[in-house]
Amino acid sequence: MIVYGSSLSPFVRKVLVALAEKGVRYQHRPVAPQSDDAAFRAASPMGKIPAIEHDGFRLADSSAILDHLERLTPQPALIPADAQGAARARWFDKFGEVELDRKLSVVFAERFLKPRVLKVPGDDALAQQALDTDLPPLFDYLESQITGPFLVGDSFGIADIAVAAPFHNLRLAKVQVDSARWPKLAGWVALTLDRPSFVTAITAPAW
Repeated sequence: MIVYGSSLSPFVRKVLVALAEKGVRYQHRPVAPQSDDAAFRAASPMGKIPAIEHDGFRLADSSAILDHLERLTPQPALIPADAQGAARARWFDKFGEVELDRKLSVVFAERFLKPRVLKVPGDDALAQQALDTDLPPLFDYLESQITGPFLVGDSFGIADIAVAAPFHNLRLAKVQVDSARWPKLAGWVALTLDRPSFVTAITAPAW
């Protein structure tokens, strides 16, 4: 299997973590969004990352790819078998992709991506607004949902992958979850990002 996309993307990170958890061998080709690489654009016509190619099958979108992986390699399962567990897992997948990453990415873009990668000034006021206003309600929600090492059920899964993936970008922006205000969330983020699968994904080439 070939995985296209920069490891700086939390969506690419999701796929790399899932592959590591399932023990699936893959080649990682770190391309940027909208790259004109022909093989990448064949897998992702809209130029979005991640994308995969596997035995002639091409697919883009991290959630779709994880669903494909779950059927391709059912064990270890990343989506619970029971209806409620599966539904909650998919809810957290969307929460991580849409609600959480949309706000965290502001901090990442203004404090890391623009100054460190694009070499242009970031808007620190915009980043601070996200930290002060936009993110606390989301962190409050996650704090209320964490009852153990895993967000859904008694094993690591897609919910943990999708929610934890954007938090590494917060680290890159030199921001940590306030452990005094959100102790369960801070502990869960640290524990999850320290999993070998996440370490592998985080250290994968960005470009």
